[in-house]
Amino acid sequence: MVRMAGEGSELPGQVVLVLQGGGALGAYQVGVFQALHEAGIQPDWVIGTSIGAINGAIIAGNPPDQRMPRLETFWNHVRNAGEFELPSPWPGLGHLFTNLTTVTRGVPTFFTPRPPAWGGLNAPLGVDAASYYSTDPLRETLGALVDFGYLNARQEPTRLTVGAVNVRDGTMRYFDSRDEALSIEHVMASGALPPAFPAIRVAGEPYWDGGIYSNTPLEAVLDDHPRRNSVIFMVNVWQQSGPEPESIWQVMGRQKDIQYASRTESHLAKQKQIHHLRHIVRELARQVPEDQRASPEFQELASWGCHTTMHVVRMLAPRLDGEDYTKDIDFTSSGIRARRDAGYAETRRMIERSPWRAPVDPMQGVIVHEGYSDHEQ
Repeated sequence: MVRMAGEGSELPGQVVLVLQGGGALGAYQVGVFQALHEAGIQPDWVIGTSIGAINGAIIAGNPPDQRMPRLETFWNHVRNAGEFELPSPWPGLGHLFTNLTTVTRGVPTFFTPRPPAWGGLNAPLGVDAASYYSTDPLRETLGALVDFGYLNARQEPTRLTVGAVNVRDGTMRYFDSRDEALSIEHVMASGALPPAFPAIRVAGEPYWDGGIYSNTPLEAVLDDHPRRNSVIFMVNVWQQSGPEPESIWQVMGRQKDIQYASRTESHLAKQKQIHHLRHIVRELARQVPEDQRASPEFQELASWGCHTTMHVVRMLAPRLDGEDYTKDIDFTSSGIRARRDAGYAETRRMIERSPWRAPVDPMQGVIVHEGYSDHEQ
């Protein structure tokens, strides 16, 4: 399937949107989608974890003309309107106080404090309630913004996949609208980050946020079967690289960045190697004489080959001045606006470049385009 991108240019394959988890950092994803939407690019498939699953459900769970309005409604709901504005010489402290207020009061349309949990870490509450906050408000919010009947009707091309971790066996599970009907529980399970949020049960099994296992669910598309030519907008909101921290507070922030960036560099390197080998298998199979290709043995070996090309477009949310360990709960108006604007501007630049139109080595199955530098891998 080909998607138009602005002035007559074409995208060579299905359009996939891969969205990381990251709380308030997910505002960057809204800007990315806005730029794509305005360019006439609608995703065929959205894969998300945590806030990425929430944004993804709103996108896939609405007709194209309702996607941006519903995303804006959600982010208006979670925006903290009561933020502090402190003058110099304390720039940045206003955001910190507001973020600490979020810790103590929650976000009324997203999560609210669960008083019993603050009474003792060893209180036997059960996995469904062993958390600092209740996410019951999110259930109501999503119910008003996501049309699961539309999502599951399969009459439109947008597919949704959300990642969650089974609490009992520690395995990652990707719930896919192509294979089963999705519900609010699937989306909330993907965003159930412990110990802040409680596990959510799906078919009786408790699940936590997929981000504690893989916060960048790229493998879901690269390992899909059957594989298809794709342009994958991989929207990262955590900084894998950064300066040396100089304080415990900075150490905490850097540790969180590294953890939730999910080793994207190594994952991409591995996938590039795997897809290169698949292309080699394809080429070797072509060297086998025609009269030997009908055997079951050949068919089995040749099935490991592949001819697909995956363009991975890496978008990365920038660091904001003054951001710190609490940036993922920075629901201030200015923080949300800055991240959304950054996503919008960077995606517009990427669409203008359209690097997926350049010739590629037919033996390379995965081509990476950096959205935040001129470097191509």
